[in-house]
Amino acid sequence: MSKALIIGGTGLIGRATAARLLAAGWEVDVTGRDPARMPGELAGVRFVRAERDDARQLGAALGEGADLVVDCVCYTAAHARLLLPLAADATSTVLISSKAVYVDDLGNHANSDVPPRFDGPIRETQPTLAPLDIDYDSREGYGTNKVAAELVALDSGLPITILRPSRVHGVGAARPREWVLVKRVLDGRRAVLLAGGGSGVVHPTAAANIAALIETVAHVPGSRVLNSADPDAPTALAITRTIARHLGHSWEEVLIPDDTLGRTPWDSPHPVVLDTSAALALGYRPAGSYAETVAAGLDWLVSLARGGADPAAGDPYFDGFFDYAAEDAYLAGASR
Repeated sequence: MSKALIIGGTGLIGRATAARLLAAGWEVDVTGRDPARMPGELAGVRFVRAERDDARQLGAALGEGADLVVDCVCYTAAHARLLLPLAADATSTVLISSKAVYVDDLGNHANSDVPPRFDGPIRETQPTLAPLDIDYDSREGYGTNKVAAELVALDSGLPITILRPSRVHGVGAARPREWVLVKRVLDGRRAVLLAGGGSGVVHPTAAANIAALIETVAHVPGSRVLNSADPDAPTALAITRTIARHLGHSWEEVLIPDDTLGRTPWDSPHPVVLDTSAALALGYRPAGSYAETVAAGLDWLVSLARGGADPAAGDPYFDGFFDYAAEDAYLAGASR
């Protein structure tokens, strides 16, 4: 039986990967701080309490080695340096990075004040931010620290694959962007306003598709960088229709020409699409399209809400997405 260790395995990507490997007959261990966060559907997966910054605990979690190590919580060069001894005792290792590392010709990126403008689908050879060691939990530091972590891994010469996903979605998301639309459905909104005519495109990535790519990489070890994204890159309008259709809801689509109202998490003045041909060339096959893979996450959000939970609680990211009063005033004015 093949053995996998998933560092930070109780989160969105970790739980999808653990579920896929478990179904394929792997022995799976996941690390985390709190066993209470262990998803119920992962019966058969062993939880190992370990701090991400504790080399001794991580080493104990690995034990005598593994066929696959997946690091879902590698945010800095220091984290990457702690990963290297584990990778040395593994056949294949995966480090989860982000498309936030990419810059356009003017140096703009996903978290810059000016949105990036890429010349077509982004390949892994696209320039990236300069590596920095600053607060990684910030707009300025997230991408730069990810680059620093990537460089540590790639310079090691070990068989570590870097995955760069975009707008990850699925069951267990800490920031479930689809909630912006699911909440509207549950609130019975009869119209949805869409900034920029709903034409924005920021490529989504299902956790299930990341898991499928990780399983592929497990069997093809190597030192490389791979983009990870859904096989389709739907517009904000298409995503809106997918979510409404899945939840059996109908509403009037009001296309706003500017961004004064109707913002969504997929707004972008220029398309941000990842080229996944390198992953496909390895033999990777997606678990499904956006519509196919997002369904479970939508049902999970509905279940949370009906159980009294607020999926957006405490996250300032969602501030401003639910200004119903402004929307109603716009609709009232438009109807005169």
